[in-house]
Amino acid sequence: FGSSTKSLNRVQSAVFETVFGSQKNTLVCAPTGAGKTFVALLCVLEVVNRHAARWLEGDDPAHWNLAAVGEALAAHKIVYIAPLKALAQEVVSKFNSQLGATLGLKVEELTGDVQLSRRQADAAHILVATPEKWDVVTRKQGAEGSLASRCRLLVVDEIHLLAEERGAVLECIVARTRRLVEASQQRGRLVGLSATLPNYGDVADFLACPDETAFFFGNEF
Repeated sequence: FGSSTKSLNRVQSAVFETVFGSQKNTLVCAPTGAGKTFVALLCVLEVVNRHAARWLEGDDPAHWNLAAVGEALAAHKIVYIAPLKALAQEVVSKFNSQLGATLGLKVEELTGDVQLSRRQADAAHILVATPEKWDVVTRKQGAEGSLASRCRLLVVDEIHLLAEERGAVLECIVARTRRLVEASQQRGRLVGLSATLPNYGDVADFLACPDETAFFFGNEF
């Protein structure tokens, strides 16, 4: 996915089996520039691999049934929470270039600057939202078929912002997602991406991560 990606770096290699090979809640703490956005991409590809792999047989994308891939994922939502609108736009651009042309996935921005119709939101496979926008969208959405109830992967970038003023919104998003997963008995996954945290174990507990899926990488990486 992308001609510039030839191999995984040390951080991505260390978490690969967990993020791509399992559906467990995960926390990855690593310095800026360690490739955490690509870790999120691997989590997205796990969902694609689980639900749409049979339409991606072979190495030649010309033979892939992209319409079937989109249909297989239509009932599921992948949500990426970015703290800033500028970062949300960057992630949308990156994911569109890596997933749009190759897999036909639709990636949409959901921020205060972009108003999506219900039809557009329903058609999107990946929604990249700011915390405040996703909080508003999901606050009263618990009914079957709603965007919140169809979220199968929630990636929270910069989750260390829990310690700052906007942390309450992130707490609400995570708690609401966990409650909906438990109430619906549908499998949903929480993934947190963070700068290095001294108390990353507390954040891992908050995300309900098993001990083996809380990763901490110091500056040596």
